Amino acid sequence: MLIDTYGRVATDLRVSLTDRCNLRCSYCMPEEGLQWLSKSTLLTDDEIVRLVRIAVTLLGITDVRFTGGEPLLRPGLVGIVERCAALEPRPKLALTTNGIGLKRTATALKAAGLDRVNVSLDTLRPEVFKTLTRRDRHHDVIEGLEAARDAGLTPVKVNTVLMPGLNDDEAPELLAWAVEHAYELRFIEQMPLDAQHGWKRDGMITAGDILQSLRTRFELTPEGDQARGSAPAERWLVDGGPHRVGVIASVTRPFCSACDRTRLTADGQVRTCLFAREETDLRGALRSGAPDEEIARIWKLAMWGKKAGSGLDDPEFLQPQRPMSAIGG
Repeated sequence: MLIDTYGRVATDLRVSLTDRCNLRCSYCMPEEGLQWLSKSTLLTDDEIVRLVRIAVTLLGITDVRFTGGEPLLRPGLVGIVERCAALEPRPKLALTTNGIGLKRTATALKAAGLDRVNVSLDTLRPEVFKTLTRRDRHHDVIEGLEAARDAGLTPVKVNTVLMPGLNDDEAPELLAWAVEHAYELRFIEQMPLDAQHGWKRDGMITAGDILQSLRTRFELTPEGDQARGSAPAERWLVDGGPHRVGVIASVTRPFCSACDRTRLTADGQVRTCLFAREETDLRGALRSGAPDEEIARIWKLAMWGKKAGSGLDDPEFLQPQRPMSAIGG
């Protein structure tokens, strides 16, 4: 098992399949994009499946989420999902995506064994979407969401970041839309993971701001800590239920003490935390011929050193050197 010195056990693996993305969200990367990882440094499909197998069969991982960058850009995605779904014990398989490509791939992903998706969508207004992402692809995301729901990749969760002066007035409208279409909406506080290192705490929309806005239109009843477990989102019943809305307040309401995640970057590095500045190399061990047991030992040692918290409240906090697109969300 992957246990740390604070007694937390990691059972949820986040696997980044690529650092590339077909959007340029302003809170993630500059308009011109980034210098992408070279193909030779990326894990191959076989290497990814092997590491997931080690995590599931030797280290107690029960949930696997594929991320990026944009994971739908990975040519071998369907095959990776199918091979991971065949593992024993079978892990729960999810995908975080911007949704642009789901219309084309949702049915195949479901058939391969994917259980559900999280789709990033920050606005219902096409013109605001274009400003936020620097791409005119709003309709593709909407169609992708519908395709995921129709394919049975449910519950379909929608991840939303509110940005001052752009979409910060849309929270009630977004929730009404999500309820209408049977999506589960989760608002995420903007985190210091942008490549430009331009994040400022005093300019972000907080969980408190979001809840205050939602309560102008909806009655919200908290589900409580027991229902939440180790999930990052605090959830509320909307107008008595059954629909729910979540808020992931990584900055103002950190949940590090209940964290059950371990992360694998697209180039084979283990990260103990989204905000960590240290990584442990598994790719080198893979390519030097290390047996499964040795790779598991390295992974265990990395997680044993996981810090108590993210350090966001430390006055000397420094953003990760690599942006979110390279780390995997």
